Amino acid sequence: MPEQTSDESLISATLAGDDGAYARLVTRYKRRIFALTARFARDSDELEDICQEVFIKAFENLASFRHDAPFEHWLTRIAVRASHDALRRRRREKGQSGFDDYVFEVRDSAEEAHREAREAREVLKWAFTRLKADERIVITLLELEGHSVREISALTGWSETNVKVRAHRARQVLKRVLEESDER
Repeated sequence: MPEQTSDESLISATLAGDDGAYARLVTRYKRRIFALTARFARDSDELEDICQEVFIKAFENLASFRHDAPFEHWLTRIAVRASHDALRRRRREKGQSGFDDYVFEVRDSAEEAHREAREAREVLKWAFTRLKADERIVITLLELEGHSVREISALTGWSETNVKVRAHRARQVLKRVLEESDER
C-alpha cells in the first residue's frame, strides 16, 4: 500500500485482519496523541501507558467507528477520555499530591528570563495538580491546545454551555490556587 493510503482504507484492511494496516494508523497519529496526552501525564511511564491504552481501545472498538467524522477526531476523543480517566485514577490512588512532588531547578546558568519561565511552568504544573480532572481537561483543551468550545464539546460530550461554565469555573479555581501559592 502507498504511504498516502487513506484512513478508511487502512481501517478496512485492519478489520479484514491486516495488522500492518493498523500499525500504519498508529504511526500516522502517534505524535498527535502523544502531544495531547503529554499534557495530562505526570511522567513518561504514565504517558506511555495512556497512549498505549488509547491505541488498544481504538483497535478494540475499530468496528464501531462510523466514518461520520474523521478518524483523527474519533481517536482524539478516545485520547481525551483516556487522559481524563488517568487523572481520576491518579486522584483516587494518591489523593492530593504535595508541593514537594515537584523539584524546581534553579541552578540553570542560562539567562534570567529562561529560568523564570521554567519556574513559572513548574508552578503552573503544580497548580494543575490541584484541579479536578474535568477542570484540567477543559483548561488544557481550551487554553493550551487551542480548541474551540464547539470542538471541546464534541471531544468530551459536554454541551457547549457546559464547556463554557466548566472553563469559567476552572479558571477561577486555577487563579485561586495560584494566588494562595503566592501568599505562602
